[in-house]
Amino acid sequence: MAKKPVKIMETVLRDGHQSLCATRMRIEDMLPQLKALDSVGYKALEAWGGATFDTCLRFLNEDPWERLDTLKANLKTPIQMLLRGQNLLGYNHYSNDVVEKFVRHASAHGVGVFRIFDALNDVRNLKVAIEAALACPEKPEVQGCLVYTISPVHTNEKFVELAKELQDMGCHSVCIKDMSGLLKPYVAEDLVKKLKAALDIPVELHTHCTSGFGHATYLKAIEAGVDIIDTALAPFSSDTSQPCTETMVRALEGTEYDTGIDVQKLTPISKHFLEVKKRVINEFNLKGYFDINPNVLDFQIPGGMLSNLANQLKEAGMEDKYQDLLDEMPRVRKDLGYPPLVTPSSQIVGTMATFNVMSGERYKMVPKEFKDLARGKFGRTPVAIDRDFLTKTLGIAPEDIIEDCSIEDAKAKTFAEFEAELKEKGYLNPSEEDVLSYALFPQVAEEFFQKHYQKVTAYKRS
Repeated sequence: MAKKPVKIMETVLRDGHQSLCATRMRIEDMLPQLKALDSVGYKALEAWGGATFDTCLRFLNEDPWERLDTLKANLKTPIQMLLRGQNLLGYNHYSNDVVEKFVRHASAHGVGVFRIFDALNDVRNLKVAIEAALACPEKPEVQGCLVYTISPVHTNEKFVELAKELQDMGCHSVCIKDMSGLLKPYVAEDLVKKLKAALDIPVELHTHCTSGFGHATYLKAIEAGVDIIDTALAPFSSDTSQPCTETMVRALEGTEYDTGIDVQKLTPISKHFLEVKKRVINEFNLKGYFDINPNVLDFQIPGGMLSNLANQLKEAGMEDKYQDLLDEMPRVRKDLGYPPLVTPSSQIVGTMATFNVMSGERYKMVPKEFKDLARGKFGRTPVAIDRDFLTKTLGIAPEDIIEDCSIEDAKAKTFAEFEAELKEKGYLNPSEEDVLSYALFPQVAEEFFQKHYQKVTAYKRS
């Protein structure tokens, strides 16, 4: 029997807790098991990017750059991060020099795999980040994403075309990023076969169990030749998270796809993270679990956003509006030209749907970010948006509609402008990392700096 071992990318340090516990795991929760995780034989450990940067600063009182340094000091296994192309880790487009500096610093601090995606699958939003990652002296792996979604205009053939573009741009691998668990098992089989026939680089599959498809989708994709799958250790798996690492390792044991991972090594690690999960749920008053919901094929909200959304509704005393909100999401998405729902488009569509439900009148209150996405500031939507909807319903002036949906890099603040702004606020000698933190989350970063005044005085104002 010819062996075709499947590689595993472990998500317990990032997407696992983002999907189930609102990204609230601290570095101190990770440290006791980093050496054990390092010895498992994972292809990579996803531990940075996504919502971790924001959450470190906003909720956990951690410097995300210091977290990355600590991870690097304790790991030989490549550290993977999730990067939103021209959005980096924020919710706006950043100037090219900000993107380039961020990627260079992330690589220097320890990122070994850059998974780069754009919410609209607009490759123009990926170009600068991909080129910057390819130019890093540390030679990280650069992975381009197919942000998977279903709509009247999305087909497997279109995703293959996108994958070819990513390969031509220099990506070392491609990932099918199924953030909402929409990929059906037999559709996955067809897509992976077509990708493997068209590409010369490895194909990775990332999914969530929100719909209940997860483990079955992985098995069909593996049979079709997928090279790598993303899984989470048991306590942070399933529900709105990834399929379970232990389950997939055992399912493939003794087959041609055997991962070679000793599942017995995983048991004590999972026991540790089960206790972490209990503590995080109690500390932050989180739900921590989510029922399988096959209707995700309609509302398409990503797993990580579902956990945050449920928590926010609970805090606002609006839990009874949860289903109304899920029903409104696909209607708003259709109006907006069927964008895939992933950060930042998922948050933008989700916020608009929330306003519609709360006010009882659709598009009575329209956030600026929604108008920007609709008018083309973030790139080209899969379907052109109805002009009457833009001008009459949303009140966008015709001259503000970006006809070719071009990237408006010239209108974004440069790194030098962010640095000058931070110095004006009294931080006279900020590190480039701190300028980048400020560029991504100005208010949150400044509040973080103020909490650490003595630290700031000691090494940032000297």
